[in-house]
Amino acid sequence: MNNLFSNLKGDLFGGITAGIVALPLALAFGVSSGLGPSAGLYGAIFISFFAALFGGTNTQISGPTAPMTAVSMVVIASIIAVYDGSVEKALPAILTVFLLAGLMQIGLGVLGIGKYIRYIPYPVVSGFMTAIGVIIIITQILPALGYYPKEDISWVNPFKPQAEELILENILREEAGEGILVLEDFQETIRRSGEITEATIQEEARTLAAKEASGVIGALKVLPKALKNISWLELILALSTILIIYGFKRITSAIPSTLVALLVVSGVAYAFGMDYRPIEKIPEGFPMPNMEIFTSFSLGSISPFIFTALTLALLGAIDSLLTSVVADNMTKTKHKPNKELVGQGIGNSVAAVFGGIPGAGATIRTVVNINSGGKTRLSGMIAGVLLLFILLAMGPVASQIPAAVLAGILITVGISVMDYKGLRAIPSLPKDIKLGPLKLSSEVMVMLVVLVLSTFWNLVYAVGIGLVIASLMFMKKMGDLTAQSSDVTSLLKETAWADEKSFPKRFQEEVFIKHIKGPLFFGATSEFQVLAQQIPDTAKTVVIRLGRMQYMDQSGLYAMEDVLQELRKNGVTTLLVDVLEQPQYMMERIDIIPDLIPREHIFDNFEDCVRWIKQNVPDLHSSPTVAQPGLSS
Repeated sequence: MNNLFSNLKGDLFGGITAGIVALPLALAFGVSSGLGPSAGLYGAIFISFFAALFGGTNTQISGPTAPMTAVSMVVIASIIAVYDGSVEKALPAILTVFLLAGLMQIGLGVLGIGKYIRYIPYPVVSGFMTAIGVIIIITQILPALGYYPKEDISWVNPFKPQAEELILENILREEAGEGILVLEDFQETIRRSGEITEATIQEEARTLAAKEASGVIGALKVLPKALKNISWLELILALSTILIIYGFKRITSAIPSTLVALLVVSGVAYAFGMDYRPIEKIPEGFPMPNMEIFTSFSLGSISPFIFTALTLALLGAIDSLLTSVVADNMTKTKHKPNKELVGQGIGNSVAAVFGGIPGAGATIRTVVNINSGGKTRLSGMIAGVLLLFILLAMGPVASQIPAAVLAGILITVGISVMDYKGLRAIPSLPKDIKLGPLKLSSEVMVMLVVLVLSTFWNLVYAVGIGLVIASLMFMKKMGDLTAQSSDVTSLLKETAWADEKSFPKRFQEEVFIKHIKGPLFFGATSEFQVLAQQIPDTAKTVVIRLGRMQYMDQSGLYAMEDVLQELRKNGVTTLLVDVLEQPQYMMERIDIIPDLIPREHIFDNFEDCVRWIKQNVPDLHSSPTVAQPGLSS
């Protein structure tokens, strides 16, 4: 406890400053997610407090972040679509998925997965972060222009026939569930259909229209309509916000430019009574837990989103631990990755119960905290308490913020979150793969695949595909490199080892010596399998020296079995020299030893092997003028 209050003044300043920086971003991320500004604020309050209290990075400030919000947006839109466009009906299922993601993060920390997060390839992270920036920018163009698709009659009306079909489908589904849908009598169907009003059809059409205009592709579809229906006031408010954010940074960085833009533009718009569109109303009072998460729990409603919850958990882990590394570099300390994951998981779980969107360690807020004097976990807790105080004291005032201002803030977030370092490196990365006539960089290809798929298709699947491609390319490269160093690519290039110089010349045609240097694994198996075909016809005995083969995987094991079977079929005797512990264990598991290689054909050293050859191999082709490939110098 004494350690917690050891830097009270610095932590107080750090926490307050970080909380102030977090406020506009929390509101903006909440709006962007689709659950409203209060969800962003609740997420920032609870994640900041509990992740700091239980986490493993003393100076970390946590809350909603751009990557987490982008994935949350996909989850929210998908679940709302299942519940016919009703946020209220979908909310328990949405929060259950967020809660599940938090619990998974706790599990990752308990299982000690934190130390493995750093192995995710940089091109995957780079492509994903750039895609997040592109998604945020494109999806915020519409509110920055003051255009809301579901309020545009010309966009909504074409969806009315589809809305009527959907409503009728729902009626039939309800009747089937009640056991009253029969072919002989459609009177109940007709009666229920008669209760459908024009307003109901219009509302359903608006839901369908909003769904069609969601995401990057949807935003691009309606962009021509948006440009024809620009609200110049909203556009001016958004542009003013962006200009102040970038302009004020040139004056001073002591005061967060995002907060200055929020206060100035919102204050001017409100003071002059401008007819702008405000954000959704922020509920007053202390946030209350959403008990429907537990009382209305249905495994069927969340089972399609379990993989998405895991993606949220992993993304939050990556996001947080990358920020932890930044904090370590600034403070010369060492974070505890698994403890940090447990803290983030607890924060996200509590936030979900209270209706908040998920988050992670936030780099900018953490840097602000450290620069303002924060040194212990108390700073993150103070940031959370400050945001709660702002919610309780200023909720009605915050509800007057123009929506266009938050759109402007989000556009600057989108611009800043893109990985410019990775983009700048594209021309200079080595072109190490060929696709037809094209020479490309494998790193760039992975980054672009993740970027394009994330932007135009699905964030979750894009990361998975990127990881698979990156892993396959890595394995291919390692296989090629190991095959070269293992010297299994060509028998014609075999070079005698030092203890083979005195090998009897009379056996150079009868005996072929093969060396394996390095692991025999999937990357080297295809070359190794041609061994049987490359052995000279005169050789009836093959010596395979394994003293430098430390490891054999399952692919290498079966390649070895294939070669030995082929040699046996050709009447060739195989001798193994200096088999190390792991390869011998693998070969014994599938009975290569002793079925294919009797134990008397396995030797601890080359001298014992030579002694056996002298006693058992007949000299049929003795010729001092013929050199054996395996012994060429």
